[in-house]
Amino acid sequence: MSDLVADLALIKEAALAAGALAEAERDRGLKITHKDGGSPVTNADIAVDEMLKARLLAARPDYGWLSEETADTTDRLSRRRLFVVDPIDGTVAFLKNQPWWCVPIAVVEDGRPVAAVIHVPATGETYEATLGGGARLNGRSISASDVDALDDAAVLADARLMEGPHWPEPWPPMRYEKRNALAYRMALVASGAFDAAIALTPKWDWDVCAGALIAGEAGARVSDHHGHPWLFNRPDPRQASLVCAAPALHPLILRRTTPIPLAT
Repeated sequence: MSDLVADLALIKEAALAAGALAEAERDRGLKITHKDGGSPVTNADIAVDEMLKARLLAARPDYGWLSEETADTTDRLSRRRLFVVDPIDGTVAFLKNQPWWCVPIAVVEDGRPVAAVIHVPATGETYEATLGGGARLNGRSISASDVDALDDAAVLADARLMEGPHWPEPWPPMRYEKRNALAYRMALVASGAFDAAIALTPKWDWDVCAGALIAGEAGARVSDHHGHPWLFNRPDPRQASLVCAAPALHPLILRRTTPIPLAT
C-alpha cells in the first residue's frame, strides 16, 4: 500500500503543477490548432503534456505512458503499471475561461486504476483516491449520493439525447446539466454533487480512468451502458460508453440503456 501512497503523492503534486502551468500559458496567450475531427488543441495542452511526461517518467522510469497529447505506442502494453493522463480535460472550457476543465492523472496496474487525481484549478478542487483507500476532495472523505429514484435526479448528460424518442422505456423528469470535462463529471458524482453521469458513445481512457477509481472508491458504480466493467491498458484505449451513478441509481439507468446497442 505504501507504493500507492507514494504514487498518489507524485501524481497529486504533478497535477497541481500542471494546472498552474496551463493557467500561466493561457495568461501568456494561446495558440490554437485543431485535430482531425475538429477538436481544439492549444500550446498549453502540449506544454502540460511534455512537463507531465518528463516529470512522471523521471520518477517512475519503468511505468508506461498513455496521454491524449502523446502519440500512442504498443510499449505501454508490456508494462505492468502506466500513467494515464489528459493534460487538459475540457479544452473548450479552458479556452473560454470557464471553470469546467481539469487535469486527470491515474496510475493503472494490471488493467485497473490504483491511484488517481483530478485537479480542477479554477475551483480549487482536488479529488484523489487509492484502490481500497477511499476517495477525498481537498483532503475530506467523499461519497456518492444515496438517491434511490430517477425522478428529479441531478444528472450530467445531454438532455436532448435523454429526452429523445428512441428509448424503449422513457426517462422520468430529471434535472440535467452539462460540464465539459468527463473526468470532472465523474468527480462530481463521486462527491454527491450530482447523482449520475451518462454518455452513450465511446470514451478515451485518459478522460475516464482517474474518474473511474475516484467514483468507485466513493461508492458510485461505473460501467458501460450495458453494465460491463471497464478494463484499462488495452490495445484500443477506449471504453464503450459511460454510466457513473449513485449505487441505487445504476441498475435503474442500465434497465433503460441496455437495449441501446453498444457503439462499434
